[in-house]
Amino acid sequence: MDAIQGKHFSITDPEGVKTVIYEVYTTKKEFLNEYPKFTVERLEHTEEIVGNYNKKTFYVNDPQKEGNQLIILSFGQDKVVINNGVLIGDEVKITKKPIPFKFDTIYSEKPIEFKEFQYTPNLKRQISIIDPETTEEIKPVLYFDEKTNEVKGKCKLKPYKSYFAFEIRE
Repeated sequence: MDAIQGKHFSITDPEGVKTVIYEVYTTKKEFLNEYPKFTVERLEHTEEIVGNYNKKTFYVNDPQKEGNQLIILSFGQDKVVINNGVLIGDEVKITKKPIPFKFDTIYSEKPIEFKEFQYTPNLKRQISIIDPETTEEIKPVLYFDEKTNEVKGKCKLKPYKSYFAFEIRE
């Protein structure tokens, strides 16, 4: 019989709040020429309604002895609260104060607009774009631009709507 290797932990979201959690990976030195220094992977979760609260159980498939670094994004009405956390053993430790972050706003009056963001051919940057209402990721469609000889990505973003985008950097 195979033993389950992973760990899990639960959080409770009050009504109107949706939390998603990403695990942060640091790329090994020998691969830094080909990959970004940091990558993120969204944790799988299950949900259960408990009264007026939504209990979410998140799963970490590969717990590390030194801990697993976590980014916790809680989406509420018109704001996002960002916290760092770490899973060590059977305990999740979360920062007492949310971390500061920089952001830019894109505004459009057009009914449908494609915003392009450039990728280098070796995909050295990992940028995640999230719809704060659904907390679903907006995945880019990659294409080859023959004029510039580069791989680029396009995301379909709706006008008059907010999106949350983040990238992990040192």
